[in-house]
Amino acid sequence: MATISLRKGNTRLPPEVNRVLYVRNLPFNITSEEMYDIFGKYGAIRQIRIGTNKDTRGTAFVVYEDIYDAKTAVDHLSGFNVANRYLIVLYYQQAKMGKKFDQKKKEEEIARMQEKYGVSTKDK
Repeated sequence: MATISLRKGNTRLPPEVNRVLYVRNLPFNITSEEMYDIFGKYGAIRQIRIGTNKDTRGTAFVVYEDIYDAKTAVDHLSGFNVANRYLIVLYYQQAKMGKKFDQKKKEEEIARMQEKYGVSTKDK
């Protein structure tokens, strides 16, 4: 298996670069074998998790063994066409993902409170 090496001495990477990639806009019927074929070209993969729920379909997490392999994959696969869909490959950022889920929980809590107290947001 040929891997593309990015190591050039003591290369400094941006702070957002890490081994975990968040992939969006995947075809819903993609298999883990196809994911390993696509992402395995850029280095050893530790784990791939494909979303199966209604909210997570079309997304996946890809964990590389090496941070440089992950960077190479992001550089080459962002915008890559798979089954007429262009992949969006990002570095996983825990803070941003947490905020997204926190926002959803807050909205649900507000809706429950509005229902409980009979408050409507619609103008009368």
